[in-house]
Amino acid sequence: MYYPRTIFSDLRRHLSARQVTVLTGMRRSGKTTLVKTLLDSLGSRNMMYFDLERADNRLLFSEKNYDNIILALEARGLSFKKRAFVAIDEIQLMPEIASVIKYLYDNYPIKFIVTGSSSYYLKGQFTESLAGRKKLFELATLSFSEFLTFKGVTSSVPKFPAQPFLRAEYERLKGHYEEYIRLGGFPEVVLERTISRKRDLLRDILDSYIKIDVRTFTDFTNIQNIFTLLKMLSSRAATRLDYSKIASLSGLSRPTVYNYMNLFEHTYLIRRIPVVSKSRDREIVKAPKLYFTDNGILNTLGELDSGVQFENSVARQLSAKGAISYYSRKTGKEIDFILNNRAAFGVKETPGTLDLKKLKELSKGLGRSKNFVIFRHPPRRIEKYFLWGGDMR
Repeated sequence: MYYPRTIFSDLRRHLSARQVTVLTGMRRSGKTTLVKTLLDSLGSRNMMYFDLERADNRLLFSEKNYDNIILALEARGLSFKKRAFVAIDEIQLMPEIASVIKYLYDNYPIKFIVTGSSSYYLKGQFTESLAGRKKLFELATLSFSEFLTFKGVTSSVPKFPAQPFLRAEYERLKGHYEEYIRLGGFPEVVLERTISRKRDLLRDILDSYIKIDVRTFTDFTNIQNIFTLLKMLSSRAATRLDYSKIASLSGLSRPTVYNYMNLFEHTYLIRRIPVVSKSRDREIVKAPKLYFTDNGILNTLGELDSGVQFENSVARQLSAKGAISYYSRKTGKEIDFILNNRAAFGVKETPGTLDLKKLKELSKGLGRSKNFVIFRHPPRRIEKYFLWGGDMR
């Protein structure tokens, strides 16, 4: 059964473009299913799909004479007298394929659709080899709106960020939102029926990430050390990063920790949120805050405080709306999130009127006039600018 993804319409429109369509994102976020659905939507027989996890497909694209690749494709039934569609999955497994695609793109009427599980390679070598010839699309795990669709739950997308709180909708959807906070949005995890099986799948996804993605880009052969470092980071979710302290506790050098943080971010496991400051000098000095891109992975690494889980989910949900940052004073007072450098958001599981008042005071000092408090559980009194997390779809 096909479950629609929000990004599908953008990808479908880009099929008419000459550029290579590059789809990237974390492992098992649904890229392969999405590409196969795109191919099915073409209504053309002049297309082929290749998975580079298969040795025979890697052998095909390893041919030194690139024109021989064309001959091999023609032998399989592809015609180059008209536009051909070629989808290649898991291109990060074959770094040299960028030059192959460039040559075939320049010399034959081929529309390439390629996927890879890491921006580390795709944004690097592909930027150089296919400059001007590609467009990059990033696929995240499911949004809450997509989560509901996968669950077969009908729901409209509320106006964001200002809409009235509908208690009947909250009661109808709160159980789903709680599952989303605990177990995240990997498609196969969402579709699985039992909690035990969902947790098994999350452990498997994390294990695959470490054994495949991390090993692809590093010489860090001690898998247990990677796992220990990730568990350490999970315990610091929603907090400011102290690279020196992490280095001291992990036994790694500070540059090594920083490099691994870059790797984890470029392979879509974590995101670092910058600080907003009135002074550019202070902004450079202040540390970013750490969040994981999916709550299922975060909760697989460690049992965390429910408030941290909620804030991490909000970070994932807001990041789909635009660029997010945070604001902090020396006194320790903070604005949890600032969206697109305009609207300020506080995060509170069960907020009160005082929480909105404090947010407005901080926001006023920063020159922001739009303020919202995002909640998990509705308080007795719903203020005008209170926003339920489940309404951020």
